[in-house]
Amino acid sequence: MSPMHDTSYPATATQSVRLPIDGMTCSACATRLEKALNRVPGIKSVSVNFALEQADVQVDSAQISPTDVAAAVGRAGFAVPDEEFVFALDGMTCAACAALSEKVLSRVPGVSIAEVNFAIECATVLAPQGTVSFAALSDAVANAGFTARALTPGKNATVENAQEERRQKSLLKDYLILAFSILLTAPLIAQMGAHFTGAGFHFSPWTEFSLALPVQLIAGSRFYVGAYKVLRAGSGNMDVLVVMGTSAAFGYSFYLLMALGDASAGQLYFEASAVIITLVLFGKVLEARAKRGTTAAIRALMDLRPDVAGIKREGDIVEVPVDQVREGDMIVVRPGEKVPVDGEVEDGSSDLDETLLTGESLPVSKAIGDSVTGGAINGTGLLTLRATQIGEDSTLARIIRLVENAQSGKAPAQRLVDRVGAVFVPIVIAIATVTFLGWLVSGGTFEQGLIAAVSVLVIACPCALGLATPTAIVTGTGAAAKAGILIKDVEALEWAHRVDTVIFDKTGTLTEGHPAVVDHLMISGDEREAIGLAAAVQHGSEHPLAKAMITLADVRGVAVGTVSDFQSTTGRGVAGRVDGRSVLLGNRAFMEESHVALIDGIAKAEAWERESRTAVWMAVDGFLVAVFALDDPVRDEAKAAVDALRRLGIDSHLLSGDAPAVAAAVAKIVGIDHARGGVRPEDKAGAVTQLHESDHVVAMIGDGINDAPALAAADVGIAMGTGTDVAMETAAVTLMRPDPRLVAAAFGISRATWRKIQQNLFWAFFYNVIGIPLAALGYLSPEAAGAAMALSSVSVVANALLLRRWRPQLN
Repeated sequence: MSPMHDTSYPATATQSVRLPIDGMTCSACATRLEKALNRVPGIKSVSVNFALEQADVQVDSAQISPTDVAAAVGRAGFAVPDEEFVFALDGMTCAACAALSEKVLSRVPGVSIAEVNFAIECATVLAPQGTVSFAALSDAVANAGFTARALTPGKNATVENAQEERRQKSLLKDYLILAFSILLTAPLIAQMGAHFTGAGFHFSPWTEFSLALPVQLIAGSRFYVGAYKVLRAGSGNMDVLVVMGTSAAFGYSFYLLMALGDASAGQLYFEASAVIITLVLFGKVLEARAKRGTTAAIRALMDLRPDVAGIKREGDIVEVPVDQVREGDMIVVRPGEKVPVDGEVEDGSSDLDETLLTGESLPVSKAIGDSVTGGAINGTGLLTLRATQIGEDSTLARIIRLVENAQSGKAPAQRLVDRVGAVFVPIVIAIATVTFLGWLVSGGTFEQGLIAAVSVLVIACPCALGLATPTAIVTGTGAAAKAGILIKDVEALEWAHRVDTVIFDKTGTLTEGHPAVVDHLMISGDEREAIGLAAAVQHGSEHPLAKAMITLADVRGVAVGTVSDFQSTTGRGVAGRVDGRSVLLGNRAFMEESHVALIDGIAKAEAWERESRTAVWMAVDGFLVAVFALDDPVRDEAKAAVDALRRLGIDSHLLSGDAPAVAAAVAKIVGIDHARGGVRPEDKAGAVTQLHESDHVVAMIGDGINDAPALAAADVGIAMGTGTDVAMETAAVTLMRPDPRLVAAAFGISRATWRKIQQNLFWAFFYNVIGIPLAALGYLSPEAAGAAMALSSVSVVANALLLRRWRPQLN
């Protein structure tokens, strides 16, 4: 959780404010900011530290707040970075509660963005760092009747289990209250059934009152408490509607009982109020269970984190909390145990189950030198790992963070629903009032008008509206995560279902990304010397082609020198000096730009390229020395991936920095009709822009640093999970295993989720648009209205839960 800052400022008191500052490039910037802030009324003193990039400000809290100071920093041309608060919100009962929570959070001084997700009961707030505290946010929602609960960053399984235990206790309490309510309501329902069958069975009015009173005041107390809290905050929610409807029915019946005594038999509506409360409680229990189902995927990921790790210390294995593991620690993972953190195998070999991390159902073999991911389950071997990524930097933590971020976001459709939800309760109350008066004016009895108004109040359900979008998003992104598809945010989910064009990078995406030298042509000089020089200059590069040259030198046993003056030209090649000699290694364009004559190698290179092999040219001291042929096999799944996209109506393109002939050959193998080679990284982004100008919605799939500009330019950037961190951070979707068939699967789950959103919204609006008029016209009894209300939100959540059955079609 973000650090707390004191945001209370009593009158006429001096307050110290420390703000981080972005945008300073030199000490002169710090001086300029100090001068600008010192001119602001209410600021007593300013000290800006350029090295620490922060400002310490003394203010008169009667005149100015920390938020005003942050605004002054912005006017001076600098910025205070935003701080994100993410916390759970307890006590919400419907979408109107979420709308109210957003409203009160937005009113906290300094808050720039506040979003509340009703489905997962979570709030996300952005504010300039140092201007807002969690305590201030907590107080704001408390005044509206809700409880803010801090979420522990990097929480382990113990914390999650404690929170799950709390949820289970809350659900058990709801079950007990529901059972109590059913026990007392069942006789009243039996009486109603007897009346309809003509059995003549009937309780006395006082017996009905005795059965209904505990239901109204004890089982229904949660509605009264909730209504009181939101009314005190000047708003309304589902609780208000339930309280108004049941209290009207119960109060009118009680009035008749007091006025007529036993003569009121047959005219009372005690059973209506009791049945409504029982049905709504039943619906809430079902809704809570269903909502837990939508977050099953994130809980399964959290369960992968073990509490302890076995670390080697002075020859012994010591069990320590996983939070105490540090980079470089040697960790022992026994058979059947979960890998505690990301690491590299130092000793042993085993097969690891990474199903929940990557969606790969088959065990993955790991041996010395291989990387392993925290959360994977060890097979039968004993492994010793060196910890490489821990805590919030681990792969599992990043996966959970991505999934949580996607699930807490709001789709554009939800923002419309929020606006409707904010006025829903007042409108329903107005309709109920008009209904009551309308019956009286049209000649109906007081009783007819009251029952119709009660039915209107009870059947209206903002919950279905509030749950329609977030439950589908939470379930859909969870199902995607189980399949190894991580969707970063709701915006990515929205754009993905509209994609009609996909651009593939070649290396590491459609190909395996592990090229090897399979042939070479010596133009002049000694072969072993050429291999040694090539491997030496490539030691400065991280490109897969560089690794191929280094591997060739290792296999041949060639001594490799040291490179100096190393330079890399992205998309072209590398240059450097080795043992006093100038070495160039790269593609044909790189050699031509360096004025190296290539005539002796062109014929052989073009023949290789027609076979989808990459030609790498080598020049020493300005003269062509050799040409190497590198082969990067096409992935077995690549053609199936392109075919799957074609079945979805999505057109595929191939862009590659490799030679045009190589790109064309690979495209022919996988079935892509549009291929371009010799494309620089900046030109890939340009190709995306060109497709945008033709009104295409474009997705870019890549795995390298040079793909980052195109990934950012595309409507949807998709990174292969085996790629670089830059690609994964830039992309909106990450595939956790190198299977290009998951590209079509990502679009498939996006489309399925969007269909569920549309279905849910249609049902939620249709239900209210049809149900409220029927209730107003007297066609629905309060009991029927209560049943419909209880089932409306349950049906929406149940429909969203169908997404849990989604599986990627990988054929």
